[in-house]
Amino acid sequence: MEFYATLGPACSAPQTLDGLFRAGMTGTRLNLSHVTLADSRPLLEEGFRAAARRAGREDAHLILDLQGPELRVGALERPVPLVQGERTLLGGEEGIPIPPAAWEAVRPGDRIALDDSALLLEGEERSDAGLVCRVLRGGTLRSRKSLAILGVQVDAPALTDQDRANLDLAGELGTTHILQPFVRGRADVEELRRALDQRGLAGVKIMAKIENRRGVERLDEILEAADQICIARGDLGNAIPLWELPGLQKRIARRCREAGKPFCLVTQLLWSMERRPVPTRAEVCDIYNGVLDGADSLMLTGETAAGDYPVQAMEYLVKTARAALDDLSPEGAGDSPNFQSDDQEKTR
Repeated sequence: MEFYATLGPACSAPQTLDGLFRAGMTGTRLNLSHVTLADSRPLLEEGFRAAARRAGREDAHLILDLQGPELRVGALERPVPLVQGERTLLGGEEGIPIPPAAWEAVRPGDRIALDDSALLLEGEERSDAGLVCRVLRGGTLRSRKSLAILGVQVDAPALTDQDRANLDLAGELGTTHILQPFVRGRADVEELRRALDQRGLAGVKIMAKIENRRGVERLDEILEAADQICIARGDLGNAIPLWELPGLQKRIARRCREAGKPFCLVTQLLWSMERRPVPTRAEVCDIYNGVLDGADSLMLTGETAAGDYPVQAMEYLVKTARAALDDLSPEGAGDSPNFQSDDQEKTR
């Protein structure tokens, strides 16, 4: 089974990368919505690849997560406090910067989810100056956080110019997988496949992210076109009522098993561990059940990229998944309870 971390400031130090490999990490994701591949060369060559060699894991996967049609707010001079009940401006010269495709699509009355729905706005009045929005769910907005106009399909290209520039360097830096965001059907996957073939990267695996309604509706054709599926629960949870997400995850997992297609599970697997050294019981149960549902890989995001406990998060991810795999094996624990807990749990 594969265990992936996301690269970021919290895990860029050599000792942290070494700790992630010791904990069981088998590869890493680089989110190209925040950085370019060229700018990340030192982190990959002198950081990740060097740590992989020290760990004897020269075969460690490097996964590039492209921008694609994903929507994000732009760069902010400083974090923006959004206070519930107050107004803020979206778009225009003075408002929170948003992509042109989002500005073309958003209208008064729309609800706009930011940062995987941690923040929620409602459009009230639109003018050349921007869209005045009321803050329904407040918090602090930081640069490059996700944006979704709930219930609205925004037209955007499958690959951006920046995606193509990143792909130009992908082979040189040892890329093994591409995470393709917001896949809407076979055509999106085939466009990426052509771009890889043109660059001599036919061996790079395409992991199609299912994170919108169109991707769910066209899952069967995406299963045929992609090498792997990624159940990306962040934006998928924006596209549907949140309480419907567990059932949808189960149905996608079942279709992957039936089609013999590997799938990865990602988003908030250990979200509380961004700030806590021990996960919630619900989180470890979520991981365990994901493995029982057939996940071939598990991916941490903010837990390792920006969290306070990246190595501990990887340790819990790997230990929980291996416990599930043990229980799935013919000689596994089965129904026999194991009341031993680790030292960290005993001292809580």
